[in-house]
Amino acid sequence: MRETTMTQIDPGTSAWLRAHNDRTAFRLLLEHGPLTRTQLGELSGMSKPTAGQMLARLERAELVHPVGEASGSRGPAAVSYGVRTDRGTGVAVSMLAGALQCALVDATGAEHPLVEVPLSDTRGPEADIGRAIRAACAAVGADEGAVEVVAVGVQAAVWQEHDTLSLTNTLPGWPEAGAAARIEAEVGVAVTIENDVNLAAMAERASGVATDAASFVLLWLGDGIGAGVDLGGVVLRGVSGSAGEVGYLALPGPTGAVDATDLLGGPAIGALLGTGYADALTRLAGDAAALATVADRIALALDPVLAVLDPAMVVLGGPTGVAGGAALAALVDQRIAREAHPVLEVRASSTGPSAVLLGARQLLVGRIRERLEARIVSG
Repeated sequence: MRETTMTQIDPGTSAWLRAHNDRTAFRLLLEHGPLTRTQLGELSGMSKPTAGQMLARLERAELVHPVGEASGSRGPAAVSYGVRTDRGTGVAVSMLAGALQCALVDATGAEHPLVEVPLSDTRGPEADIGRAIRAACAAVGADEGAVEVVAVGVQAAVWQEHDTLSLTNTLPGWPEAGAAARIEAEVGVAVTIENDVNLAAMAERASGVATDAASFVLLWLGDGIGAGVDLGGVVLRGVSGSAGEVGYLALPGPTGAVDATDLLGGPAIGALLGTGYADALTRLAGDAAALATVADRIALALDPVLAVLDPAMVVLGGPTGVAGGAALAALVDQRIAREAHPVLEVRASSTGPSAVLLGARQLLVGRIRERLEARIVSG
């Protein structure tokens, strides 16, 4: 695993001050995009010569480079500098049942093409993630050797501290223990493995309907059922990573269901509309009776979750949540016990069908920036 650690510099020294200023300059370039020496000086409060020195040190560290010229009203055009996107990149990965989705990630957070890769019979963490890196880089002509970090969303409970996975029926060839270690050893990248619904919740917090929510539960409605719990911007994982596995809640229903997955999983939605799950998703929004039944079932599944957590918002995500949209959310909202939850909002997810990948990308942008900043020294 290729790790980068921040160089320790004594606070208050000239070397510390230079490193502090350079990190400030780097963050301003990330926030505003390419800047000239004059623009950087104005934004940072530094003189033009000092801004020039900061840019020179960042360029020597291979963190920025000239990207063009900015014409002024007088005098020669000034050189603009931008953050390099070919250093310290990452790959976001969402593991699906028979395929994976992946995309390159760089420090600027720019969007890169989403690639879907069918999975072969030769499965395993290092093989799957190796395919993801190759596919994501090939899609944009990027250097695979520049990839340093990977974030992987999996349909499993993840105990990150112990590098263990459970409930891994969608991950053939992946071990219950040591998957991250195998990826780091064989592929040579630092890796974060995260539950897919937790990543979708991170996406909802960052750019979805829950950006301003004090707390929320993302109820993921797909082939399987899960919940991502966000308490004030912090995802609740539980002591062993199993928080939110609500698909296993015992919820006997009129159809002979045993748990929440039996009531709301993909096969149940398909059976409700008399077809396969994929076709049912296209028909759900236009079937008022089916929408009402799904809303009844969601309300039943939410009861114990709300009783324990009392969140400010519930977000309906996953394929069924996206297909039902605002109409389904409104029906569920009508079924909430308002005496117990007077201010609870129920909303449909706005992060789209690739919410897991979006969350992994969001996570990686922060990790990449931290690693690149760690390379800034007194210079």
